[in-house]
Amino acid sequence: MRELSLSDKICLSITSVAGIGYMPFASGTWACLAAVYFFALIKTRFYFFIATIITIILSYLCCSRAENIYGEKDSKKIVIDDFAGMLISLLFIPRDFKFVVIAFFLFRALDLIKIPPANRLEECPGACGIVGDDVVAGLYSCFILGGVRAALKIFS
Repeated sequence: MRELSLSDKICLSITSVAGIGYMPFASGTWACLAAVYFFALIKTRFYFFIATIITIILSYLCCSRAENIYGEKDSKKIVIDDFAGMLISLLFIPRDFKFVVIAFFLFRALDLIKIPPANRLEECPGACGIVGDDVVAGLYSCFILGGVRAALKIFS
């Protein structure tokens, strides 16, 4: 690998979520767990929403560059997409352990299954392909959890 500039190193730190992407196994799952921890740390819904938007923007800005640095399509070291998707899943759920656990497993399942259009987005080049499918999985998870919450209110 070529000599990395400071901006390259910052980009790799962001896309690996401070090194989580270098975990030897299940780095995407570890990034999702980091997102859950992040959710627990930020108590204000507004600030969590802003942090989620910033994470998505950083994902799109940095992933293509990281992919070029690593020299491989959608490198397993790039996990900010999983982190961002998990944050989206957690956006509107209550701070209840059961909902957080369900959000975690639901997002991981939807990210694995790749329900359309996530499967198509994954084929796109660069950041769109890296981040797009996780954003869609996060949105699906968010909508499903919102539906579950609404159903629980109706039937309780």
